[in-house]
Amino acid sequence: MKEALFWKDLPDKNVQCVLCPHRCVIFPGKKGFCKARANHSGVLVSESYGRVTSYAPDPIEKKPLYHFKPGSRVFSIGTYGCNLACDFCQNFEISQAESPPSVTFSPEEVVEAMRREDCSGIAYTYSEPLTWYEFVLDTSKINREDNIIVTNGYINEGPLEHLVPHIDAANVDVKGGSEFYRTLCHSPYKNVMETVRTLYDSGVHVEATNLIIPGHNDGEDDLRRLCSELVEVSPDIPLHFSRFFPHYRLTGVSPTPINTLDKAASIAKDAGVNYVYLGNVWERDTSTTCPSCGTKLLDRTGFSVRGPAFDGTCPQCGAKLYGVWK
Repeated sequence: MKEALFWKDLPDKNVQCVLCPHRCVIFPGKKGFCKARANHSGVLVSESYGRVTSYAPDPIEKKPLYHFKPGSRVFSIGTYGCNLACDFCQNFEISQAESPPSVTFSPEEVVEAMRREDCSGIAYTYSEPLTWYEFVLDTSKINREDNIIVTNGYINEGPLEHLVPHIDAANVDVKGGSEFYRTLCHSPYKNVMETVRTLYDSGVHVEATNLIIPGHNDGEDDLRRLCSELVEVSPDIPLHFSRFFPHYRLTGVSPTPINTLDKAASIAKDAGVNYVYLGNVWERDTSTTCPSCGTKLLDRTGFSVRGPAFDGTCPQCGAKLYGVWK
């Protein structure tokens, strides 16, 4: 455990966490919404600090990040807890657990493991890394290589601005509108596109993911609004539309039809998104092409990437592609 950052004293040893939009008021001996931050005798602590539930070397494409050092490997690591409670969570066994089985790592040990596994950086993932804020921050300060967050982007502006100098890349899960967050994530709405903008404007490499769930966020108006908001930040931010499969509490909904993903990709391109990819589906091409001339530059199959050495410049037309390429 470690004393948390971003909290306020309240009377009678109560505390208020101000890390995320929940702004939980926590009584002594109780935990916040995320199940990872608790009031210990009037002090807010991160109970998950250093407690690792999952770790593995992964291809960077699995995050998914397609424009950040393609073909490299990262050391993925995560803890328990999440500040959303999504009915469709793919990792609910750890994200929604009070205190699942874990092993203890120090920040230094995570960096050592990354180097031992011959990885180029660390991806903070699996559950929500922003509820693990203090450990991510401490480890990133030591690592100083490629620090990557795979996040729901549900964080207040001050804590985010404090973290971004130590983050190199992020994939932000932009889920839907206010009704979606209220009914399926059981949380107050925050436009996480604000998080995308802060990361992008701070020089962090950013990609966005949208899990399309039939009947919930697959309407054409929803998709157009999402794409327009992303283009307002930058048309260069890669957008990954991901196929939904029934899981956790949302087992009565059918998998996303392939033609819905195709429709979403068409809407995104019409809106001006330069790089659109489809995830959780093997029937579609996920290659990287030049947005200016259409030349295929990197060929992907699953999480494997092939192609000539690429420095971010299209050899056909000379266009510069958004990303970190080597």
